[in-house]
Amino acid sequence: MPLSDADIEEGKSSSLHQQRHFSNVVATFRKYSSYHLAANNRRRKDLFALPQADQVLLDQLGYKKKLDEVDKAISANEQFLNQIVVDPEIFGGDEDVPEEEDEATVPDSSSHSHSHSHSSHSHSHSHSHSHPPSHSHSSRKEYKPTAFDMDKLRSTLKQLVRDWSAEGQEERETSYGPMKEALLAHFSDIPEEERRNFRVLVPGSGLGRLAYDVASLGFACQGNEFSHYMLLASFLILNKTERPNMHTIYPYVHSFSNLPDRASLLRAITIPDVEPTLPRGSVFSLVAGDFEEIYGKESDLNEPQAGLWDAIMTCFFIDTAKNIVNYLRIIHKILAPGGVWINLGPLLWHWEDNNTNDPSVELDLVEVKQLARMVGFEIENERTIDATYTTNSRGMLGYTYRTAFWTAKKII
Repeated sequence: MPLSDADIEEGKSSSLHQQRHFSNVVATFRKYSSYHLAANNRRRKDLFALPQADQVLLDQLGYKKKLDEVDKAISANEQFLNQIVVDPEIFGGDEDVPEEEDEATVPDSSSHSHSHSHSSHSHSHSHSHSHPPSHSHSSRKEYKPTAFDMDKLRSTLKQLVRDWSAEGQEERETSYGPMKEALLAHFSDIPEEERRNFRVLVPGSGLGRLAYDVASLGFACQGNEFSHYMLLASFLILNKTERPNMHTIYPYVHSFSNLPDRASLLRAITIPDVEPTLPRGSVFSLVAGDFEEIYGKESDLNEPQAGLWDAIMTCFFIDTAKNIVNYLRIIHKILAPGGVWINLGPLLWHWEDNNTNDPSVELDLVEVKQLARMVGFEIENERTIDATYTTNSRGMLGYTYRTAFWTAKKII
């Protein structure tokens, strides 16, 4: 069927929207330093506004010196983040897409975070779909990242700790460990040299560590991620990193709350903890885009995501759904007969109370599992696993999820 003019125009509009969003993400990376140095300078202004006697006491504590050290850490983060966006054109994005209107540096009420990361005052999930506001005036202006944009960038730094540092090993082992063990158990009768014939999908793959680990086990693995923040950062780690501990970041310098000492604020984290290379013959890929759009429709058989998957591993993912029914239908549809769905995560429904008028279906755990059975799964190996997500192990505050773990077989 030929496309109508309306279809063509809608496609152009969607493409322009995506290009503009990508351009804004790149701008957020590049303006990280000025934004956070200004925030730290606010602390200096607050200090100088105090009575002189109070300033003297705080100076004796070394407060001004701490602010100077935070400035240096922010500058070090800037050097790392600039490496991520040194050549963003590799993603096909156009940095020169005109902005429709200048943005204010305030939280964007039309955006809804999917971040599992924890700031000092909130906790939210990290597979993010942002919806930049629309505007009616057309003029080329420089994009000013919002507080919401910068929160996602700070979350990316913490995600790097979780996925690609020795610091994050314990957190990874708690979540990824049981999932990898279940995968190996399901395919225990398959010789290791034949694992590459079995396809494993990891939706919401974030910075790619779980998918990378699965590929390291010998399986043909594909990760799927929507967030440009995650895609850009994972590209640097997986394709531009030559040795372990090549990069140094300071992920905890952005908030002074709930810290036992200065060292916990200023501590450096080196990444990655491994050289991210795979044995010759390994099959590993990352596909960018929305899970439902990519895997929920009929696709070209020549596309890498086409066909059936022998295993699907969802880690902190299913609660990113607007409509959990559709998520489970897609997982069931693309899972091969005899395949396994391995899940671990909470139910922090990402679209609950959203400001974008998007639909949101929020079920409790019993309802989710009942729905999975109705869709055509047989759930096994159920248990609860306590897990953290991008928690500062040396901080005074931490959230623990009582995550639901299961494996499921496709029975119809």
